[in-house]
Amino acid sequence: MPQFLVASDLDRTLVYSNRALGLDVPDRLAPRLLAVEVHDGKALSFMTEQAAALLAEIAALAPVVPVTTRTRAQYERIHLPGPTADWIPPYAVCANGGHLLVDGLPDRDWQHEVRTRLDEGSAPLAQVVEHLALTADPEWTHKRRVADELFAYLVVERAELPPGWIDDLTAWCAERGWTVSLQGRKVYAVPAPLSKGAALDEVRRRTGATTVLAAGDSLLDAELLLAADLGWRPGHGELAETGWTAPGVTALTETGVGAGEEILRQVLKHVS
Repeated sequence: MPQFLVASDLDRTLVYSNRALGLDVPDRLAPRLLAVEVHDGKALSFMTEQAAALLAEIAALAPVVPVTTRTRAQYERIHLPGPTADWIPPYAVCANGGHLLVDGLPDRDWQHEVRTRLDEGSAPLAQVVEHLALTADPEWTHKRRVADELFAYLVVERAELPPGWIDDLTAWCAERGWTVSLQGRKVYAVPAPLSKGAALDEVRRRTGATTVLAAGDSLLDAELLLAADLGWRPGHGELAETGWTAPGVTALTETGVGAGEEILRQVLKHVS
């Protein structure tokens, strides 16, 4: 039975795209980076080499659980460093809690539980998809996507979003048991019962961990942080922009890829 369990969001918390690196130092002083995601032959996401070494050290001491809004297919493009070359996380949460992977394979019992919660606690996905199609102007909407038949998101030109549009969408969704999150260029509409925190609670129950450490940067990570005993959020992202905080959650000042490294440094102090 592990004493510690380490759960972390991925994008803009542990791993960073080129757009999100936030390197504000002269090029010659930039940290060495390790590519941890390749898609269509292109490196998409990175950690600092120091962050990679810290994560490998942590994973040798405690179960590490990636918790992401990515679909399962998108998550499987990520290759996190671990204590061995063939390491995969013992548990992983995809689709914002919609999938629980155990040793890389989907857990059918959890999928059934999620479907029951969605049917009982939120409006059907098709209703929200239709509303987005009617209200999101093609002038500033680049893509519309449905993720694993669980939630929907848009890729938008953020600077061109009409004033109040996000607030109106948030209110409309709330009446139907859905939540809205704006992350970079993506607008997520997610059923409220589909929760990173609920999935983390399930992993905690299965492992019997006594202390859960967590990290995240977006509003979709708030429940993840609330489900943990101690948490960290970087100095960027929705949580930082809104000033969100909670007991046991440390608001770091670091931003960009350096924040990911600092989060892992703080976690290692607790598990070692």
